Amino acid sequence: MPIAADPEVAAAYVAAGWWGHETPTDLIRRNAAEQPDGTAYITWRRPEGEARDALGSVDRTTWAGYDRLSDRMAAALLAAGLERGDRAAVILPDGAAVHAAFAGADKAGVVVMGIGHRAGPAEIAHLVGKSGARAVVTGAEHRGRPADEMVADLRRNLPVLARHIAVDGPGQGAALLLDGEPAPAPESVMRFGEAVESRRLGASELCLLNSTSGTTGLPKCVMQTHNRWFYFHRKAVEYGGLGPDEVFCVPVPAPFGFGLWTAHYTPSILGAPTVVMADFDAAALIRLIEAERVTVLCAVTTQFIMMLNSPAFDGHDLSSLRLMFTGGEAIPYQRAAEFEDRTGCTVLNFYGSNETGMLSGTRLSDPRSARLRSGGRCEPEMDCALYHPDDGRRLPQLRGRGRPACRGPATSLGYYDDPEANAELTTGDDRMLMGDIVEIDDDGYLRVVGRTSDFIIRGGKNVSAPAVEDEVMTHPAVAMAAAVAAPDPVFGERVAAYVVLVPGASLDVEGLGEHLAERGVSQEWWPELLFAVDALPRSSGGKVAKGRLRQDAVDRVGAG
Repeated sequence: MPIAADPEVAAAYVAAGWWGHETPTDLIRRNAAEQPDGTAYITWRRPEGEARDALGSVDRTTWAGYDRLSDRMAAALLAAGLERGDRAAVILPDGAAVHAAFAGADKAGVVVMGIGHRAGPAEIAHLVGKSGARAVVTGAEHRGRPADEMVADLRRNLPVLARHIAVDGPGQGAALLLDGEPAPAPESVMRFGEAVESRRLGASELCLLNSTSGTTGLPKCVMQTHNRWFYFHRKAVEYGGLGPDEVFCVPVPAPFGFGLWTAHYTPSILGAPTVVMADFDAAALIRLIEAERVTVLCAVTTQFIMMLNSPAFDGHDLSSLRLMFTGGEAIPYQRAAEFEDRTGCTVLNFYGSNETGMLSGTRLSDPRSARLRSGGRCEPEMDCALYHPDDGRRLPQLRGRGRPACRGPATSLGYYDDPEANAELTTGDDRMLMGDIVEIDDDGYLRVVGRTSDFIIRGGKNVSAPAVEDEVMTHPAVAMAAAVAAPDPVFGERVAAYVVLVPGASLDVEGLGEHLAERGVSQEWWPELLFAVDALPRSSGGKVAKGRLRQDAVDRVGAG
């Protein structure tokens, strides 16, 4: 039986108008029929060897080209022998190809394991293994290395990973290779059209797994359905007044929640073009907004701050911008207000997680103070509640301070093959918990005031502090380690490691980075600040006093 939402719950959401029966396959086909030469994706990439701030190159993919490329991807997955519901890992930089891979999997009835292109070898191996992927989709190269070498390394420990599909070239003209040979075209796959119609995934079935950093260990796999993102789209249209004449620009990676609804779902539903970047570059993003007359920018805090800090900002016309969606972390009020003042656009913020989806959101009609200082009001259909952060009991009203949780049309199906993590994620009444402490005022606006989860939010991405500590402790010079967030004006937070060294040993941040690189640790996990101390402070219960370390990091960074 396929993994899917509860049929009764799904039917109720469909009846309420929150969910439907279409999938991206329907949307892409419709757009390809109605506007075959219309632009679906505009992909910016920096040619290999060029420095940052280089002009780069732009590749355009039409709706007809997108439909055709996703058909070719579906044919390759069918030729690879994957059964309906099998998993295929997709590790591609942002661009038309990664969306075509997702859509092709939808057509072939294959579940995607979406892996960020910047993930390190250890994280990739964990996610491919956890998902049980039978195939992997990559570029011809992966971060400067032949992709077939990376796949060979994976297969040594993952014998179930049988097939490799490589995308060679940009956009709709890319060649597809199946285990090094040209992949069969849809026309050469027997009864291709019938196979797609019989196998394609339903809107409430598991269609994609993506990773999330919890409070312990390696990333977990969140189970996604198409319908939860269709609901998110409806709220974005309602709150932001979105229409078919928009031009989206999404520098956020595609496999993650923010990148999914903004680049994969909403533009396809509206039939609107989307600008994406294979490699983020603030100056290039500014130029693209001007050249493509972008109306809706979807960026995390780090990205729009880097735009504000760029010398290119004032030299380009950004007056086409109408909206910027942001979130995933606390928004610095002054910088967000500056972005509004210097562009004339309105900044909107949603609050939630990869697991819960949209718990609350801000609207165009909200005053600036609410839009930039809160996560908006809770969605009625998300059935939100507050829980006591210490004993977990539900609080009597949706006001005051507590830990928020919700259940509704935006929530995921939970974690894949991880009952222990699912038990920690949900309350006794089946709501999904956030890892924050929030306050909800008398007007219903939600504001994050603290955390229960031990993670660092760097550039909008959650970094597990215990996972960092485990890796730092593998260095032979380290006797004890603790990781905390240090404040940063661009990334919001950076990873700071406090270490007690083995007697007579020495270590600097560069040496630690080299060690973690050799272990295949994703670069986002590498500490950027390293403080050697005689002993780690302890609380009365014997645990490391993380609060004291966080304050020490604030003092050290401020003093620096």
